[in-house]
Amino acid sequence: MAKYLLIESRDAFDSKDTTTYGALAADLARDGNTVTLFLVQNGVLTARPSTQAAVLTAAIKAGVEVLADDFSLRERGIPVSRLVAGVKAAPLDTVIDHLAEGRKALFH
Repeated sequence: MAKYLLIESRDAFDSKDTTTYGALAADLARDGNTVTLFLVQNGVLTARPSTQAAVLTAAIKAGVEVLADDFSLRERGIPVSRLVAGVKAAPLDTVIDHLAEGRKALFH
């Protein structure tokens, strides 16, 4: 199966299509692919406990690795301890590592 890196930069409270993007990640994982959803910029706002975080919880249950850019978190004053269960903070270098490994990448 394929390996995917989906990068989400939009806030779910501002852009409704982030839900579709999270569902895509979950569907790809259910199909047996290796999927990482990397939240960056305002995308990290969704990683806080809220009604919008349900899409991340569903993706994690489907087997998606959900990472939040640690710089974006710090920039927005979000401590790692306040992330939804299963979301991990990671450096932006992770994106480069995934691309170097040959993952198919999508940016939203």
